Amino acid sequence: MNIEILCVGKLKESYFKQAVAEYDKRLSRYCRLSVFEVADEKTPDGQSEALDEKVRHLEGERILKHVHENSHVILLDIGGKMLDSVELSESLKEYMVTSKSNIQFIIGGSLGVSEAVRKRANERISFSRMTFPHQLMRVILLEQLYRGFKILSNEPYHK
Repeated sequence: MNIEILCVGKLKESYFKQAVAEYDKRLSRYCRLSVFEVADEKTPDGQSEALDEKVRHLEGERILKHVHENSHVILLDIGGKMLDSVELSESLKEYMVTSKSNIQFIIGGSLGVSEAVRKRANERISFSRMTFPHQLMRVILLEQLYRGFKILSNEPYHK
């Protein structure tokens, strides 16, 4: 299975980079993982909704350049379907059984994603009703993917 994470912005803090590297190593037993970072736009506080929409549009265009036609695209979205870890593992199993071998997860920027990105997504999932920084969300997603593969393999995982 190929899993790609398309995300807005770069990891800046070394502790996030270390966590991503660790989960990348752990996940290598279960899938081929790639991460594509697209540039984020500056978003000054208090800018107009029109400027916010322009930022979402520009970042969305950058994301969509990396989306493959044959990929199953999952948008991480606060309004998406909430899954627990077992349900996520069952989704991974379903993707494998139904030959959805190219999965792309999208993590938007601080203002969310454009309507074009939302429309391209095959599904939307939410990890919480809370908002997380995109750097932390990347680590959370990788941890949950790792946990999901461990569940599928009936392997122990710390709780």
